[in-house]
Amino acid sequence: MGAARVLDISQPTVSALVARLEREHGAELFFRRGRRLELSPLGTQLLEVTHRLFELEQEAEELLEAGSGLTRGLLRVSAVGPFNVMPILAAFLSRYPGMRVRMNVGDSREVVERILGYNSDVGVLVHAEPDPRLHLLPLRKQPVVIMAPSAHPLARRRSLRLRDLEGQSLIMREAGSTTRSVLEKALSAAGVRVKVAIEIGSRESIREAVAAGIGLGAVSGIAFIPDSRIVALPIDDAQIYTHSHIICLDERRSSRVIAAFLLEARSVAENFARAAPGRPTIEGRSEEALNRRAAKKRPRTTRG
Repeated sequence: MGAARVLDISQPTVSALVARLEREHGAELFFRRGRRLELSPLGTQLLEVTHRLFELEQEAEELLEAGSGLTRGLLRVSAVGPFNVMPILAAFLSRYPGMRVRMNVGDSREVVERILGYNSDVGVLVHAEPDPRLHLLPLRKQPVVIMAPSAHPLARRRSLRLRDLEGQSLIMREAGSTTRSVLEKALSAAGVRVKVAIEIGSRESIREAVAAGIGLGAVSGIAFIPDSRIVALPIDDAQIYTHSHIICLDERRSSRVIAAFLLEARSVAENFARAAPGRPTIEGRSEEALNRRAAKKRPRTTRG
């Protein structure tokens, strides 16, 4: 299904094309285990070759457009949501109005997979583990706030302490959500117990559940949309943050289009930092430290 979405064709068409390729060349590209598919050794080798072909195609396009000063071309972006990426895209398109942008929205895992699969040029997400294949650029430090229905007793407060959440019903993102993870760690450290009323996979659905009075919700401060039905309450006695950042393939960060986007992203990150003092980092580590750590994991190559 993922391949069909990327190619914008139906799943049966993808299956037929793969079957035809295997039949014409007498090759087995996948091992079929029930409803699951696994790449065969030959399929894995072919995947590596096609990745190089996609990279060469991108380089050819950039070479042909080099004389135009990025007056035209395509930037493919994947993001977990609109809040962090839009200021960067606005700056990028203002400087390069002839460029086109194709944006895909998914969770953090999907964003990383699209970058590693050469299906997107840059990604904007919350929390990424250092990876030798990826270049990471910290973007913004984002405080987590608690959303409460306007009729809730806590809604009369200007802020909360963690102990105010004791015994409260919370509406949580799905397991693996960064916002949920940092909140649960803070609650555990403070010895505060809450009840998970419902798990929901989107910010919009959480907002509606809070408005309906099902419970309290947690959201990054920048993702809170003012709503007369809901109040947003900062947490006074704990440092609960998420960190957004940009990723791209390390081997492609000098690409003309990607480098231009990263330049605009750094400028936007500086504006964010001025608005909220303290350079954004991931768990206290700078962009340079993150990429040095990832670089240590890269296998050394020798030249003949």
